[in-house]
Amino acid sequence: MLNDLGFDDYIASYPNFPRDGVLFRDIGPLLASSKAMQLAIDAFAEKLSEYKVDLIAGIESRGFLFSTLLASRLEVGSIMIRKPGKLPGKLIRRTYDLEYGSAELVIQETAPVSGRSVVIVDDLLATGGTLLAAKSLLVSCDAEVPVCLVAVELSAMFGRKKIGCEVFALKTYEK
Repeated sequence: MLNDLGFDDYIASYPNFPRDGVLFRDIGPLLASSKAMQLAIDAFAEKLSEYKVDLIAGIESRGFLFSTLLASRLEVGSIMIRKPGKLPGKLIRRTYDLEYGSAELVIQETAPVSGRSVVIVDDLLATGGTLLAAKSLLVSCDAEVPVCLVAVELSAMFGRKKIGCEVFALKTYEK
């Protein structure tokens, strides 16, 4: 797995960002390295060899950076789960709670997900709100979500427990 291949070298840590007490895990160095991105897509593709996959859904915006590459590798389609105001047409919406307020995710009503196996990809799993909202959105459209993929998981936030399906993380941090 990537942890054994020096994956730590590709995640930067910034204490007290965006506010005091927060340790921000930045995937910027991962994205800047073709070697690290290749390793990440390889690991995701290997994990998905256990599943039937029809589509990869990327969550705005950093999830898109992984979802399209992975979909291309697996020769399946890719769809976008976005924030409001970024997709045209009729939309299906899911609101979810944040630490201080709420947010919303949308997909197009015409997204070809009904009856299909859709894997969700995002950059980070912390409290699980975003990933759970994305999964709920897809399930409400009759998609099956067998697994979710993330680059980084902050396990101390217990988000994995909320998702209701398998979660695969390239790198897990205890804090």
